[in-house]
Amino acid sequence: MKHQTIAVIGGSGFIGSHLVNALVEAGKNVRIATRRRFNARHLTMLPVDVIETDVFDPVALAAFLEGADAVVNLVGVLNGGQGKPYGPGFAKMHVELPTKIVAACESKGVHRLVHLSALGADSNGPSMYQRSKGDGEKAVHASPALASTIFRPSVVFGPEDNFLNRFALLQKLLPVIPLAMPEARFQPVFVGDVSRAIVNVLDLDAATGRTYELGGPSVYTLEQLVQYCGEAIGRNARIVRLPEAFGRLQALSFEMAPGVPVITRDNLDSMKVDNVLTGPLAPELDLDPASIETIAPLYLANASLRSRLNIFRASAGR
Repeated sequence: MKHQTIAVIGGSGFIGSHLVNALVEAGKNVRIATRRRFNARHLTMLPVDVIETDVFDPVALAAFLEGADAVVNLVGVLNGGQGKPYGPGFAKMHVELPTKIVAACESKGVHRLVHLSALGADSNGPSMYQRSKGDGEKAVHASPALASTIFRPSVVFGPEDNFLNRFALLQKLLPVIPLAMPEARFQPVFVGDVSRAIVNVLDLDAATGRTYELGGPSVYTLEQLVQYCGEAIGRNARIVRLPEAFGRLQALSFEMAPGVPVITRDNLDSMKVDNVLTGPLAPELDLDPASIETIAPLYLANASLRSRLNIFRASAGR
C-alpha cells in the first residue's frame, strides 16, 4: 500500500531533519509536529507543513494525525531522571507518547506506524533507557489494527550528531580524557542510512510487524571511537581508563552539574550490553551502510562550534 501523507513526530531533531528531507525527496507529503515552530525553522524552506502542537494532548495529537496515511515517531531522550523502573522523562517520552500515538492512530483510522526504538531495547534491561524503550515497543505492538514497524539503531552519527562531535570537542578542550567503560562496544550507523531504511520500507507490506536492527559496517570500542575523533582533528588527548567505581562517580558528578550531562550513570548501565547487531541487515532495507571513516572527517573539523550549538539546543529543550 502506498502511503503519501506522512505525519512525523520528532521531525525537527537530528534524525528527524534528515528523514524529512528523505521523505520529501521520495515525493511524500510531510507534516511535522513541534512544540515551537522556531524549533523547525531549518525545515521551513522545504515543501512541508510545520504544525505547532502538543503531541501529549490526545485531542491535539488526533487533530495532527487527521488525514495522514502513516505516522513516524522519532521521539527519544538519553536522560530521563531517576525512578523505578525508569525516570519520569523516560516514562513520558518512551512509553506514554507511543501509547498515545497508537490510540490516536486507532481513533483516526491511520493504519501505518513506524517507531524508532534503540538497539538494546529490553523491558528487563540493565538501564532505565533500555527498559523504557522496551516498554515503548510493547505499546506499539499492542494494537492489532496497526501495520507497525520498529527500528532499533545503534548509536547514530552524522554532521549534527552529539556523539562523535562531542568526543572531538572534548579533545580540543582537554589534554586528558578520563574515560568510563572504554571497552563498551558500538556499531555506529550513519543518519542518512537510518532515514533511507525508513523510507525504503514505509510502503512495504512485508515490513508489517517487523523489528529491524540498524548498524554500520564496523564495530568499535568506546576507546577506539574517542581515539578516532582525536586523529580526525589532529588533537589526540591522553585517554585514562577509569575503573567502574570511578566511572560511576564521574557520571554522578556530571548529573549534579548544571546543563545537559556529558554522561550519566544510566548511560553507563546501557553500555553494559554491547550495542551491536545480532545478525546481518535485512535485505529489504536495501542498504550499503556508510562507514565512519568515509563520513565523519567531512564534519569533525568543525566539531567545536557544532557541538557547542547542539549542547545549547539540547539545554534549551529542543
